[in-house]
Amino acid sequence: MDSIAVRGNGPLHGDIPVSGAKNSAIKLMAASILTDQPLRLTNMPRLADTKFLGQLLRQFGVQVIESDGAAEAGVNGQQTLFHAAEITSTFAPYDLVRQMRASFNVLGPLLARTGHAKVSLPGGCTIGARPVDLHLDALSRLGAVIELEEGYVSAVAPKGLKGAEIEFPFVSVGATEHTLMAAVLAEGTTVLRRAAREPEIGDLVRCLTAMGAKIEGVDTDVLTITGVSSLSGADWAVIPDRIEMGSYACAAAMAGGEVRLTNARADLIQALTDKMVQAGVEVTPTDDGVVVKRDPAVRLRAVDVATEVYPGFATDLQAQFMTLMTTAEGESVIHENIFENRFMHAPELGRLGADISVHAGEARVRGVDGLKGAPVMATDLRASVSLVIAGLVAEGETTIGRVYHLDRGFERLEEKLGRCGAQIRRIHGPPVESPADEH
Repeated sequence: MDSIAVRGNGPLHGDIPVSGAKNSAIKLMAASILTDQPLRLTNMPRLADTKFLGQLLRQFGVQVIESDGAAEAGVNGQQTLFHAAEITSTFAPYDLVRQMRASFNVLGPLLARTGHAKVSLPGGCTIGARPVDLHLDALSRLGAVIELEEGYVSAVAPKGLKGAEIEFPFVSVGATEHTLMAAVLAEGTTVLRRAAREPEIGDLVRCLTAMGAKIEGVDTDVLTITGVSSLSGADWAVIPDRIEMGSYACAAAMAGGEVRLTNARADLIQALTDKMVQAGVEVTPTDDGVVVKRDPAVRLRAVDVATEVYPGFATDLQAQFMTLMTTAEGESVIHENIFENRFMHAPELGRLGADISVHAGEARVRGVDGLKGAPVMATDLRASVSLVIAGLVAEGETTIGRVYHLDRGFERLEEKLGRCGAQIRRIHGPPVESPADEH
């Protein structure tokens, strides 16, 4: 397993192109199951998660072809063609599903397309239980007969899926996306209430519409889907990754200097940049992204945040913002309202000298004068990049182990930061152990 070494060496200057959104790409890939025509996705990120899902799609008989074309305004040239001309298998084994939780969302498209599927339960998650009960209940409401046996979900709909009115008990991104993909081929009308409004869901809705789906209410919490008998293929550009964009914005704010984030949309991280401006960071939207600027000689101010569903402060940016607050003047209070157990990065930041106390869903961060490099461990995808951000300003060298977490959601991170002046390199070989890993 690889690790990443970062040496604090001053401000960053340069451009960082933002990749296509991982959380959108993997759901768009699953949507390719819904049609026997080709779906071409451009602005595709090349990540461990998209690789894993590509392997699973091939298991079903989907042709997956990656290629690189010419970059266009706002998108990179990476594209992937998915062609599910014939579904040859509807079985998703544990060995593939366990590698990425979101791959469970192939259940709905398989069921809608073929009338039956058997998919492994995804298992637990280090940042919270994240149960699939909402997914299964919604599919049942659409007429699926579901059985749980030996860690697998077996679902059948011999007479096809039927439209239904479904109100989620709470906002769930995964359940909204999953139900949406199943409902587009269901007979009749489906209404989803308390639907999630994340930009990635809007991207999925618009792509499905381009494929011939009939969906009303995009970007609202009520989606009305009128089922169609079949979908066509389409060409679709994946939206920019707002979490990658926000992570690099935090990196630029942490290290100081001036970084221009391109191929992106400033509106997607408004909740984050509002807090950054309060902390003393200069943020300027541009036609294709945002410029983040800070004088490294001027200390940031502590700011409180609370994670919320979109358009609120994203839980996937909480670890990065916490890192930004570790050297700010004063005390910041961070409330995590989306996932339990999502402060596992706090002890690792503590190894670098951060002063953080955690109680239940609240973390208090008291700013220190500086951080010092040390071996640390990534505990999940977003926590891993927060440790990289801390390493940009820590005295000496910080070595982050278990960066396979980071590879799930960040494309060419060392290259992007390195071009802006960061001293960062990948070390191939055994991970660096930290004392926390012994327990």
